Amino acid sequence: MKLDGKVALVTGGGRGLGEGIAKKLAEAGCNIAIADIDLDNAKKVAEDIKKMGRKAIAVKVDVTKWEQVKSMVNKTIKELGSLDIAVNNAGVISIKSVEELSEEDWDHVLDVNAKGVFLCSKAEIPHMKEQNWGRIINVASIAGKQGFPDLAHYSASKFAVVGFTNALAKELAKTKITVNAICPGIIGTQMWYGDKGLANKWKGEKESMEESWQRNQESLIPQGVAQTPEDMGGLAVYFATAPHVTGQAVAVDGGMTL
Repeated sequence: MKLDGKVALVTGGGRGLGEGIAKKLAEAGCNIAIADIDLDNAKKVAEDIKKMGRKAIAVKVDVTKWEQVKSMVNKTIKELGSLDIAVNNAGVISIKSVEELSEEDWDHVLDVNAKGVFLCSKAEIPHMKEQNWGRIINVASIAGKQGFPDLAHYSASKFAVVGFTNALAKELAKTKITVNAICPGIIGTQMWYGDKGLANKWKGEKESMEESWQRNQESLIPQGVAQTPEDMGGLAVYFATAPHVTGQAVAVDGGMTL
């Protein structure tokens, strides 16, 4: 199946994973709506996609707000003509032990990562049902398949995304709408490779952050190297073109969750 002329909406598309996924879908022929809480970032990615010869718009959205989510979907359909592929990627993280977590920390991560996927899906489904075709692709994590220390709240939110994906796929199985989840592994974003990232928090005595980053890749990933946003984009393109793959949560992690 070709994706030429299909319209994809990517939340959290202004940087990182979302940007990589959006650009891979554009390469495959899609016109793209880049939705992000940071409109400036969304505009930059939209401009990059226009240079690829595709149509693109930027939309500001807080995925925890129902009215904003509905407006995002309506604007996508109005300006690009349809909504065929929805990548519910927007997410947040903090790195704290359960003892360190505040109630506000917990609520923020669960609201964006889990509630946000629910609200986006709820807004996207009616149009896809009307056209009798659609692809919903949720971004979970390998932390939605196994727990990690200092990420209990994040793992809880991503386990929720995996369960939600599986349940929704069964609800929509007769509608030609597929629902799947991408579970990224270790990627060199701020979560892992930043001043407050896991490589810094988990470094050993006398070990630099760079040394910790390298050690974690080599010890945790059988292939020994981190994954990239473009790797996640490749799986998104596959999900978008696969009519009989639904309800799956596929890890792109170099074998880490074998």
